[in-house]
Amino acid sequence: MDASRKAKALTFSYDDGVESDRKLVSILNKYGMKCTFNLNSGLMTRASNWNYNGLQVFHMNATEVGDLYAGHEIASHTLTHADLIYLDDDTVSNEILTDRKHLQSMFGQPIRGMAYPVGYYDERVEKIVGQCGIFYARTTVSTHSFGIPDDLLAYHPTCHHDDEDLFELAKRFLELETETPQVFYVWGHSYEFDGKKNWDRLERFCELMAGRQDIDYCTNSEALLRD
Repeated sequence: MDASRKAKALTFSYDDGVESDRKLVSILNKYGMKCTFNLNSGLMTRASNWNYNGLQVFHMNATEVGDLYAGHEIASHTLTHADLIYLDDDTVSNEILTDRKHLQSMFGQPIRGMAYPVGYYDERVEKIVGQCGIFYARTTVSTHSFGIPDDLLAYHPTCHHDDEDLFELAKRFLELETETPQVFYVWGHSYEFDGKKNWDRLERFCELMAGRQDIDYCTNSEALLRD
């Protein structure tokens, strides 16, 4: 491992590019946290919206995003948030490659990762994802652990931000002493905080985890490139 890197890393992963991301970014920046935002370039319009817990959720217009995500990582969430399992090989490739091309042009950074829409993937999809130049791909399966798996194209996160064990996991991570790279990987959707009216949960978690000398606050790519 690079001597300048710490063995422990904390990273966040949030999907869809919705209006609630503005508040999410503000809180993460306040506490010095870094996040990877998984975006669907084909849905970057307020015309794409849906209801969640009585809340109308809107994607942001591409013209509105500006430098909102400055200092964070952009990753793919496919072009149209498609269920890749049911698409033919060429369409799976199109969903990923076209999204990467658009996002790289919009944000001026390499697109190295992705999150599977709804967490759905299989062996065929995973193979195509790798062929499309994706370095890591996140699922929605919680491990409640911090180890980095060998297969980064089926990366199971530590937990969702609403996981009932979030703060117990935080305690374990803070007390962890290790020389082997370990990653606390939290994922979710920012609109869930609005829908459940629990933004204070994120504030409490970030306040608890912030300012630790033995933790790197990383994007997904930074956290997973630990060697």
